Amino acid sequence: MIEWAKAIERRNPLHPDQKRWDRKYKAMKFLQGKKPNAFLKKHLHFLPRGNALDLACGDGTNAVFLAEQGFRVEAVDISPVGLRMARRRAREKAVKVRFRQADLNSFPLRPNFYDLITVFYFLNRRLIPRIKRALKEGGMIVYETYTNQQAKLGTGGPIRASYLLKPHELRNRFSEFHILIYREGIFLIDGRRCAIASLIAKKPKTDGKKPAKELR
Repeated sequence: MIEWAKAIERRNPLHPDQKRWDRKYKAMKFLQGKKPNAFLKKHLHFLPRGNALDLACGDGTNAVFLAEQGFRVEAVDISPVGLRMARRRAREKAVKVRFRQADLNSFPLRPNFYDLITVFYFLNRRLIPRIKRALKEGGMIVYETYTNQQAKLGTGGPIRASYLLKPHELRNRFSEFHILIYREGIFLIDGRRCAIASLIAKKPKTDGKKPAKELR
């Protein structure tokens, strides 16, 4: 195991988010037939094979799916309960995924290393500049999460404004990337109406040019 990852795991702070997600996963049943994210599955053919990183991976459904498709997958989550479910899922599918427990506020992302980074239903705005640096030139980000319209729908998900995207925010935060696919609105997700934004974007070659200023 890489030394920088070992150092992070040894800290293992009992973060409030860890307690919250541990409770959630303890209340869930292990779903053997749970399907990967539909947006990811639909657009899989766009994505470059190679090193993939799934952030806030939860029970590992998407990470295991990517491993089944031939990606070399690392996956990170704060909840050891969720990661136990993820490791079980990987064993049952007979695929290799490197799972790590860490707080994404401090977990170091290796620069210029990943061909693909995925984030689903998790929003930490301070993480986005690190995601950009972690992607190789030509690497892609697949991101889908809730917008602030979700709080009005009453169909689940977060209600705190800090966990919800503002209108067009996701697209704007990756404006210096090549936006390949973008959607924003209310969609039927697993049988319920959800207000989400979904994005696939490609990191451009710098060609010596100064990168665009990032949103804060």
